[in-house]
Amino acid sequence: MGANWSVEAKKGLDGPQKVAIPFPAMLLRARAQGLVSPAAGVLTLWLSSLVVISAQAPPAPGQGAGAQRPGRSDPAFSAPSIAPGVDYTVPTEAEVKAILDRIRDHFVRSTPYRIIDTATGQAVTNLATPIKTAGIDNRAGEFNDWTYSMGVVLAGMLLVTDVTGDPSFEAYTFKNFDFIFDHLDYFRRQAKEFGPQPLGYQRMMDMRELDHCGAIGAALVRTYARRKDARYREGIALVDQHIMTRQMRLADGTLARPRPWPVALWIDDAYMSIPYLAQMGQFTAERRYFDDAARQVVGMSARLFDRQRLLYDHSWFENTTHDVRFFWGRGAGWMLMAMAELLTVMPADHPDRDRVLEQFRQAAQGVAAVQGSAGMWHQLLDRTDSYLESSATAMFTFAIARGVNRGWLASTYAPVAQTGWRALEQRVRPDGQIEGICVGTTAAQDAVYYYNRPTELRAMQGYGPALMAGAEVITMLRSFDVRRTNNTFYYDPKKK
Repeated sequence: MGANWSVEAKKGLDGPQKVAIPFPAMLLRARAQGLVSPAAGVLTLWLSSLVVISAQAPPAPGQGAGAQRPGRSDPAFSAPSIAPGVDYTVPTEAEVKAILDRIRDHFVRSTPYRIIDTATGQAVTNLATPIKTAGIDNRAGEFNDWTYSMGVVLAGMLLVTDVTGDPSFEAYTFKNFDFIFDHLDYFRRQAKEFGPQPLGYQRMMDMRELDHCGAIGAALVRTYARRKDARYREGIALVDQHIMTRQMRLADGTLARPRPWPVALWIDDAYMSIPYLAQMGQFTAERRYFDDAARQVVGMSARLFDRQRLLYDHSWFENTTHDVRFFWGRGAGWMLMAMAELLTVMPADHPDRDRVLEQFRQAAQGVAAVQGSAGMWHQLLDRTDSYLESSATAMFTFAIARGVNRGWLASTYAPVAQTGWRALEQRVRPDGQIEGICVGTTAAQDAVYYYNRPTELRAMQGYGPALMAGAEVITMLRSFDVRRTNNTFYYDPKKK
């Protein structure tokens, strides 16, 4: 394979490092691009922002998320907690809103609202006759697609408007749904002629699983409550038909998947179903939706919740005994958020409310106990050598803050949400992109897979939860007075 070359990274995210690159062809290509220059047998690589050449020993996922800030603590504390990366201060509402504004601006700036010929990249302006290669312009990301992760973003935008009164957030949600429904007829005609196409809202045209409809369906119900657009109602009907009549279920009614084994549960599906059912229960005033939402909490928890560790396993497979358990952070986050959203709208007299509330409290207790030393949570919650992951941190911060704000959790949990937010905000870059978000993750059966899932700025799964977390932290700051005693924080409900 030829001689190895020593490469010194001058401006990598984690500082100078020596790596060996065993492929001369890669070096020749880099040299041709002006990235490397030989000097005394050593190739020196200048990097302005990202390491672009793969090395034999890449940094662990999530560890290149920028240098840690110096630690800081509340100035009133005599013995402050100021380890690097620790921000042990109470944020102001203005500080939180500034982070939310950054994220909003990233989405507004990045969403193209274009139909293109995916074969050429050219804009499609004639929508009278569909062509097979037409699709939404997703080259920068899934910003205007019909996906579960964008569903959480659109719901998060609505929540920020509710909390802050800033209409620019919900305006983004309206614009995105309008773009989808403005072009839905075109893509329906395309699907009829050529079959559903990947960038032609295929998940709407051919709903096959909860990922295709539940989370974004919940956002659509919320949006319809604000703007009674008949097209939105039609979209809700499509989602309802799939979840209520077509999606695979176990004998007890728990929603399931046929992969990777014929009968499987993924904890992800808690959020892909429960918020939609909760929103439909509130929207229609039909108890059957709340009944079904509670059924999912109970059925999934019976199979996936470890009652000793108080943590959620990622997956369960029928006819598998003594299954290896992996307490994946984002998986647990999906369920905590789902229960929080259900409890928000579930009638106080619903017979299953107390059961759902108790399950929420146990799960919150479990995740609070495994929060990391600077406020983040780990990719595998019980394994501190796994990387610190942003989407799970956002999800737990939202769910715990919502629990404190609504009185489901004691105010002793408030500092957990406070420190979670302070840690998360350090992952939000000046341009509004969030570092350290794990990419899409299947139900795996080995630890190596979870430890080594990459993180990407374009991984959309953390952006919606970050918006929701910030909004809920603002509500928490408004609802409590913070006492600073013995170098820590105590939250007292404000007197009315």
